[in-house]
Amino acid sequence: MGGVSGRAALIPPDAAKPSPRERIAAWFLDEVRAQSLRWRLLAPVAFGAGAALYFALKREPPLWPLLGLAGATLAIWLGARWRGIGRRVTLPLMLLACLACGLAGAKVRSDRVAAPIAPAMAEPTVIEGWVVDVDSPGDRGHRVVVAPVRVQGLLPEATPIRLRATVRGEPPVPGSAIRLFAILNPPPPPASPGAYDFGRGAWFDRLGGTAFALGETRTAELPPAPWSLRMAMRVNAMRFALARRIVDRLGERTGGIAAAMTTGHETWIQREDLDAMRDSGLAHILSISGLHMAIVGGFAFFLVRFGVAGWPWLALRVSGKKVAAVAGLIAVWSYLVLSGAPAPAERSAITASIAFAAILLDRQAISMHGLAVAAMVVLILQPEAIVTPGFQMSFAATAALVALAEAWPPRTRELSVPWPIALFQSARHWLVIAVSASFVAGAATGPFAIQHFNRTAVFGLIANLATSPIADFIMMPALALGALLEPVGLGGPFLWVAGKGVDAMLFVGHRVAALPGAVRTIASAPDYVLPISFLGVLFVCLWQGRLRWAGLPFVCAVLIWPRDPTPTVWIGDGGTNAAYSVDGQAVVVRPGVRDFATELWSRRRGLTRAERDDAGWVCERYACAPRSGLAPVALWWGKAAPDAAALAGLCASAPLVSVRATVSALPDACADRLVLDSVDYARGGAVELWQTPQGWRAVWSADARGDRPWSRPGQGLRPFRDDKADLDAAEPGASDTGG
Repeated sequence: MGGVSGRAALIPPDAAKPSPRERIAAWFLDEVRAQSLRWRLLAPVAFGAGAALYFALKREPPLWPLLGLAGATLAIWLGARWRGIGRRVTLPLMLLACLACGLAGAKVRSDRVAAPIAPAMAEPTVIEGWVVDVDSPGDRGHRVVVAPVRVQGLLPEATPIRLRATVRGEPPVPGSAIRLFAILNPPPPPASPGAYDFGRGAWFDRLGGTAFALGETRTAELPPAPWSLRMAMRVNAMRFALARRIVDRLGERTGGIAAAMTTGHETWIQREDLDAMRDSGLAHILSISGLHMAIVGGFAFFLVRFGVAGWPWLALRVSGKKVAAVAGLIAVWSYLVLSGAPAPAERSAITASIAFAAILLDRQAISMHGLAVAAMVVLILQPEAIVTPGFQMSFAATAALVALAEAWPPRTRELSVPWPIALFQSARHWLVIAVSASFVAGAATGPFAIQHFNRTAVFGLIANLATSPIADFIMMPALALGALLEPVGLGGPFLWVAGKGVDAMLFVGHRVAALPGAVRTIASAPDYVLPISFLGVLFVCLWQGRLRWAGLPFVCAVLIWPRDPTPTVWIGDGGTNAAYSVDGQAVVVRPGVRDFATELWSRRRGLTRAERDDAGWVCERYACAPRSGLAPVALWWGKAAPDAAALAGLCASAPLVSVRATVSALPDACADRLVLDSVDYARGGAVELWQTPQGWRAVWSADARGDRPWSRPGQGLRPFRDDKADLDAAEPGASDTGG
């Protein structure tokens, strides 16, 4: 029988103790109750899931049913809230409404950016247009973004809004009116089934085709451009002029890196430096994104706040923190314009702006709720971001860092400590924070780096720790001040300081990249595994309590999931090149041809690229055939079909024969061979094939891609007026340079 002692109730000795099952249930309920203010964070997750569902569809859905579904689910959810129904009902309704809105929003966005896609033209053509911007260089030369005014052979309504053109020599500056004699094609399809879809990215950027110039770039006489295009070209011309001045100040090697970090132009970056930055895990510094926006905005914020605090008269009359937040907003959006507003920079500017807006509204600047608002805004404006590596890695890293900040214990400061001890404690505290932040951000972005890029910088943590103080406190602030003052000729000292920081960063990058085993290539997991890892990262970051660690196995899904068997043969889009796998190597039949595609495929399958042994092959002008039994594929890349004897010889050398042209009839020697020709490639694109005892199994990129707007070449092709003679007359001497 119990009694009372003071104010504490005595527990009788025979009181029933909760069973282990009851204790687990009580602990789980406590964990769930702790999320009472976190459930709303799932809204952008559900919206993003709806957008991702749209991109996963194999056929384009109609618009009105999706809008009807979104409207109905929103109405049901709002009606339930209005009637005061509990969260157990309204929360699932909210998630369902957000998912439906994400699905409809992605469809609306796709329809809004719809623009003509250039067809694959049989002959080179003449393109006249305005140079909008200078793009990053390709393997075959400098590239520019062109707003075409006329494309010979295309109707005006079928002319793409933008083209990406590879030009010869130095790139023309933005605002130039140019004339190109070029090969015009639609944006490239995926390099292999399930690989990144360049055509989808081009669709949302309104890039309707790619052009490869066969002659020199010439000046054109064009009607005045629309005012919006003129403004864009003026801004881009200013950016390009600033990039040139930075390069002239610092030299091509150092200045090329500095210009890329300031204006986004990668024109002058040397290939060996770019490879070293990638292999050391420092390539993210070159891409203008969250790190740059945080440094520029933060530098402006603290500089202005310090200035206000140092002026007592002003400090007594205004809120220094809010004035500094306005300065941070101005700095972020100015830097966005200076960088050319690439998609990652736009997303980062939105995120930083919401943080500064929170300060203006007396809210916490860095919080998971602020990040959720930023994610929702980005996804509403750009639903296609959900399937891009930049968005996935950026928000995963940011969510992980915010979760780390929420869980980080407050630092206890002593009242009076000798300065050497205080300096040591501060340095130790900064080092622990830096190591923890780099480790957490790297772990959060690791699944996406493995799945999308198939490479892991093993010593990336070391490289980032070594360069972080340089980039954060020296290089980026100096670049910001140098870029601001360089137009009036006063940026030299600041750019010099920034150049020294760039040199130090390159030194670290090259040394780390040269370490044995610095880069590890990992094959991509099946497509459905990355969403599992993404949800695991979100669960670990969003859930409060120990139950969050149950998401760790899901985070590691991309790393530990069993891989599909390696394909026996890969054949690129159009049948112009092929590779086959042998002992972990991708042996390329035609080295130097479409190296980018072969590199992407080999990395995606976790293979190292190798060239074929010339001694085991018989190669002619248009064909390569292995000696009997050496390789599983023979290749014919001539535009004209091989004759019966040549085709029979190819079939005798390999069980699989790829012909770029159309084959009308097969000789008897090909009776038991698989022969693929242009009809197959026109329908299916690139292909992976597995040789099995039952025969060949093929997976085509077009099947994985589906029938979507970005996979359909545009209509509007009309015959040339005087075929080849008209082209020669329009572009004198062009027929001698290509065609």
